[in-house]
Amino acid sequence: MSANNYIATPKRTKEILANYKFFFKKSLGQNFIIDANILKNIIDHTGIDKDSGVIEIGPGIGALTEQLGLHAKKVLAFEIDQRLLPILGDTLDQYENIQFIHQDILQADVKASIRDNFSEDQDVHIVANLPYYITTPILTKLLQEKLPVESITVMIQKEVAERMAAKPSTKAYGSLTIAIQYYTMAEVVMHVPKSVFMPQPNVDSAVLKLTIREKPPVYVANEKYFFSMVQACFSQRRKTLRNNLTNYLSGEYDKETISMMLDNIGIDGMRRGESLNMEEFATLANTFYEAKQH
Repeated sequence: MSANNYIATPKRTKEILANYKFFFKKSLGQNFIIDANILKNIIDHTGIDKDSGVIEIGPGIGALTEQLGLHAKKVLAFEIDQRLLPILGDTLDQYENIQFIHQDILQADVKASIRDNFSEDQDVHIVANLPYYITTPILTKLLQEKLPVESITVMIQKEVAERMAAKPSTKAYGSLTIAIQYYTMAEVVMHVPKSVFMPQPNVDSAVLKLTIREKPPVYVANEKYFFSMVQACFSQRRKTLRNNLTNYLSGEYDKETISMMLDNIGIDGMRRGESLNMEEFATLANTFYEAKQH
């Protein structure tokens, strides 16, 4: 197929929208990509090859789906918008390796879909152009379910991508950073201009690649408690660790006890949450969790 016939061109996208009298739903955060080169660059970063399986979330009219179909063995795409299914069925009719599931990814049993559609020894990747308003809930679900996938590559709001890939002691670093980097190695691999979308969004985009870790980089005694303590340390960014923890643990410990426990593990209570690396957060959470058990 010549590049001029790809779905991801302004001309072809406009034709498809006109043919099906399709209108964008703001509530679904729909922005379609109209530049095939951008899509090919994204796929280059994913590590997909002709033997790979791919899960796509929100295929839209199939711009990214088409490119995935050309590069992977099988593509399974989840689409929530019923109106798009007949469009996808027509525009991607010639691709026998693409299958659509009409379901909200937040409700889907993705693990079962992977088991039913891909072979056990196949490398599976998740690729998506995610709606900005629902990026974090989707990624949180996918990571917490510990899916048998190699990587998750997503186009998301630039600011959110930078928060997920941030380093300690930076403005972007926060509890979301820790949650993402506990499960993955996160890297912003591309910046994407607004001009390659229809309609143009109000914010800049970036492509974030999350390579799934075989095991977390730190030992934590209890994951739920670890994440709750991390959130507590960032609850008021300008406050010290000691003050944030005193607020969070009121009724359990007074300020002096908290100071003493922090001193015992070599963490200065006057520091702020953004200055701690993941190892320090793990030590802090494990210390307070173990104290709770006695």
